[in-house]
Amino acid sequence: MTSSENALAARISVDLTMPVAPLAQIRQWLATVLSELAEDLLQDLMLVCTELVANAYDHACAPRRLRVHRSRDRHALRIEVDDGSPECLPQVGTSRLGAFRGRGLMMVDHLSRRRWGTHLGTEGKTVWAELPLS
Repeated sequence: MTSSENALAARISVDLTMPVAPLAQIRQWLATVLSELAEDLLQDLMLVCTELVANAYDHACAPRRLRVHRSRDRHALRIEVDDGSPECLPQVGTSRLGAFRGRGLMMVDHLSRRRWGTHLGTEGKTVWAELPLS
């Protein structure tokens, strides 16, 4: 197993219990935990994570959780963010917070090569995206 594969073998899970989205801390933590990733993939990962976490704070209620792990097919890095608002589904290019917002999911859509979506659960939803490893 190469060092990149070692870094990607971990399942990362973080409860997001803070009242304000800890975006800088998430980026710093991911950079430390996944320092063996190629720089461009790490930057994409940090961007997708912070966009999905920010959306969970801006548009949904707690509980919130961030997970990062290899996809089942092992060809992508999967980011999942849970929240407690199944009725608030994400929409690319729009935001209830104003016309100056709503571009984050456009970046997620582009970086994930349109491999993202929403899974509804009984008490909330999971917004996920997969970043290709090649």
